[in-house]
Amino acid sequence: MLHHYLQSAINDLRSLLAITRQDIEDIKEAKHQIIFSRTKTKDDLIASFENKKSLIDHEILKLTKERPETSLSDLLDQEATILLGELRESLEDLKEENRRYARMVLAVSEFYNSLLERLLPSQTQDYSGKKHAPSSFLTLEA
Repeated sequence: MLHHYLQSAINDLRSLLAITRQDIEDIKEAKHQIIFSRTKTKDDLIASFENKKSLIDHEILKLTKERPETSLSDLLDQEATILLGELRESLEDLKEENRRYARMVLAVSEFYNSLLERLLPSQTQDYSGKKHAPSSFLTLEA
């Protein structure tokens, strides 16, 4: 079962990586609605990965309880060791792509915030933060 859980977790990470890469391409083209439409899919993949990670942890814990005197590297066969390496590599790849994506999201957010600030100047009031000053030519409605 351990091999199955590892392979399935790797597949989840690869799917998340593919979606993140597509998000990066879409944010470059300002296709924000398409990015938002993939949020549920990403959330489901993350939940699936977390579940499989728990199952992997349970399987490894079960192995260590069966033979407590044996080191983990001796408990795992070669295929499990390879799959754990692939899992780690997939996690590192996803982390790097998420870092790239986060930088782009931050840049887009800063752009829109600065644009909003130019259109609707704000004034700082005590500890409550920003309060938009009334504009004579533009109003925003929710």
